Amino acid sequence: MNRNPTGGLRAHTRRRRGGAITGLVLTAALVLSACSATSAATSPVVDPADWPSVLAQAKGQTVNFYAYGGDTVLNGFLAGYVTDALAKNGVTLKQVKITDTVDAINKVLGEKQAGRASGGSVDAIWVNGENFSTGVQAKLWSCGWDRALPNSRYVDFTNPAVTSDFGVPVNGCEAVWQQADSALVYDSSKLGAADVVSVSSLLAWVKAHPGHFTYPALPDFTGSMAVRTILYGSLGGPAPLAGAFDAGKYAPAATALWARLNALEPSLWRGGSTYPQTQDAVEKLYGDGEISAYFTYGPGAVADKVRDGLYPKSTREAVPSPGNISNNSFLAIPDNAAHRAAAMVLADVLQDPQTQLALYRLEGSYPGIDVGKTDAATRAAFVAVPFDPSVLPLSQLTAHAQPELAGGYVTRLEKDWTSQVLQH
Repeated sequence: MNRNPTGGLRAHTRRRRGGAITGLVLTAALVLSACSATSAATSPVVDPADWPSVLAQAKGQTVNFYAYGGDTVLNGFLAGYVTDALAKNGVTLKQVKITDTVDAINKVLGEKQAGRASGGSVDAIWVNGENFSTGVQAKLWSCGWDRALPNSRYVDFTNPAVTSDFGVPVNGCEAVWQQADSALVYDSSKLGAADVVSVSSLLAWVKAHPGHFTYPALPDFTGSMAVRTILYGSLGGPAPLAGAFDAGKYAPAATALWARLNALEPSLWRGGSTYPQTQDAVEKLYGDGEISAYFTYGPGAVADKVRDGLYPKSTREAVPSPGNISNNSFLAIPDNAAHRAAAMVLADVLQDPQTQLALYRLEGSYPGIDVGKTDAATRAAFVAVPFDPSVLPLSQLTAHAQPELAGGYVTRLEKDWTSQVLQH
């Protein structure tokens, strides 16, 4: 998670990472760590440094791209613009639509457990966060190719959000695609500027206006972000939990968080007796006027809903202090993929400035590349994309962006929320 990424980025950055890691993933991760060297050795040989050779090898291949399928606009973009761009290189795109990224991870793990060291059915996965980390632990990924993509010249590899994925070094094992920045969406006829200036002021408004705020049940990716945003508000930002998971740091922070969420629960939609299961359900509640504010990983997509009359014209966005959560979503290639060359071509097409611009125009998806590295005409085209007053400019989102916690914290928070809040 977030059109996010995600999160996204309307729907894809929200779900493309998936939820809690399943038992199959955890068990297989341990098994595969021991056998990954053999898998890598028998995979198709592709030299990413020789791009003409990659293109020649990719010609005639079909790339099976496992990606969240719940965003109809994005599905159309992949089936149209991206498919046409790949066809110019003789590559066919097949989007395998999934609802949870962990399903794709499990498929790769299952095939490798069965001895399928090459010719795997999964060529590329839209991934980040704990699912990428699981693949790293299990040594699932093909690595060392991301900087060989011709369009990687537009990527800012000095950006920690590009080189580290939820605290896990990327190390050339995935290529950045999109940027997700969270924001608060609210009805300015119901909430004033003072109500959204900080997480504390927002929660005070919620308690004074019960029933008008909620978030999806975890492990929904956006619901998880909303909980982490409240955690950041309690801690003054992510700094107290910087670095790898530390149980000693986690315990007091989590205890305070659960107390805050449980005190808030009676003021949530339906008195907190139930939580929406998806971000789409939360957005429908806002459009129907049942709630007046919610967190999103897809702030750029809000304008479309205002223009289409699904949201009130008084809709606005804010970044409550201490800031919003930002991350990137990536494309990863399993090391047993049957069509690794075609997958690399797909990654390169997704990083193309014109692809990034087209999706930015269509969905407000924020670019994963550094637009400042593109030519003057492309930079001007990005600037010229019109935005509704309801949407915050990207510059305001990035100015207050806070990094994600390490994946270990995210997984633990999602697990403990169920027992400490939902079942409390």
